[in-house]
Amino acid sequence: MRTILMGVLLATMAPLLSQAGAPSPVPAVADAVARSRLEGPFELHSRVYPGTVRRYWVYVPAGYDPARAPNLLLFHDGQRAINPTGSLRIPAVLDTLIGRGEIPQTLGVFVTPGNRSEHYPEDLGMQNPDHRVEEYDALSDDYSRMTLHELLPAVAQRWRFSNDPKRRAIGGTSSGAIAAWTVAWRHPDAFGGVISFIGSYTSIGLQLGPDGQPRAYGGDLYPALIRKSPIRPLRIFLQDGIDDLDNEHGNWFLANQQMLKSLQWANAHADAQKLPGPRYDVAYRWTEGGHSDADGGAALPDVLRWIWWEQRN
Repeated sequence: MRTILMGVLLATMAPLLSQAGAPSPVPAVADAVARSRLEGPFELHSRVYPGTVRRYWVYVPAGYDPARAPNLLLFHDGQRAINPTGSLRIPAVLDTLIGRGEIPQTLGVFVTPGNRSEHYPEDLGMQNPDHRVEEYDALSDDYSRMTLHELLPAVAQRWRFSNDPKRRAIGGTSSGAIAAWTVAWRHPDAFGGVISFIGSYTSIGLQLGPDGQPRAYGGDLYPALIRKSPIRPLRIFLQDGIDDLDNEHGNWFLANQQMLKSLQWANAHADAQKLPGPRYDVAYRWTEGGHSDADGGAALPDVLRWIWWEQRN
């Protein structure tokens, strides 16, 4: 990956990001690997989405102490996020960063989209379950309710994690990224950090009725909503590649640029009007890649450092 543009709105972020074209390596930290563990998969049947089942895994960091609630990282498309031969390899990244003291103790939760079946299919592998669009690309509060009232309580039965939104981040790639944004946008009291790689801020979720009128809207509406809504106390990292998708749903790279511009405009407008309240903390990295996890995976160590830079050990 060669980064073509990287921008931030916080000067304090600059020393925490690697130089363009030189993402920080994440070699294994043997001691951390020996003591951390990835538990699961577990199955979760949802009341919000009846007739669906999803899998999730829990990364328990080395030195986990239930008396000291760790940070929380929730990442979508969990089957790919934990793949040891994939682009993200998030458990290995967490091992390294936690082992070096570069991010706080962090509990990782990696969840797949739902599938319409009694049990999650064993033969899906890295493929998408069949209820992904209905969950990830919808602008309704349904996926947030499933996450906050079903998934996280199930995890909390066995593992503690922080209730402070500044210590909780949610992320994903493609439609998993817009799902992360939707949860945090609707519930900034639950998640203060958003990691968005190749985010699908496009019209995938748009549904037209027989009369051609919208019955449900897609993620291409978010730039307008950001400009016309109160600012949420969120820290968001956007990554996309200039060769990302361009199809009937939209142009991914333009959509991500629209998101960035809207977040920046919201801050500038609030400053000009001397409005009280929060401002968006935004960083971004535009790369030369396409619709792939590769560039996001290369940036991930820097992104996690930035998301929690104020909590560095």
